[in-house]
Amino acid sequence: MKKLFGILMIAGMMSFVACGPSAEEKAAEQARLDSLKRDSLMKDSIAKAQAEQARLDSIAKAKEDSIAKAKADSIAAAEAKKGKKK
Repeated sequence: MKKLFGILMIAGMMSFVACGPSAEEKAAEQARLDSLKRDSLMKDSIAKAQAEQARLDSIAKAKEDSIAKAKADSIAAAEAKKGKKK
């Protein structure tokens, strides 16, 4: 009885090992994981590029606002100086 039980145990363990994924299934799963990783890296790269573009746009807008304010201040100062001369 012990030998029969031992043989059944060994046969059962062998059947579990035989039911595992094949090399082809493992390769397909690895390809899927690689694809997900590549997509994730691409999304991260796009997000970083968009953040950088937003930063550059913000700097350009601040620069334009600063130039416009300086121009307005300069015109106001010139008009004030003209008004004092008259």
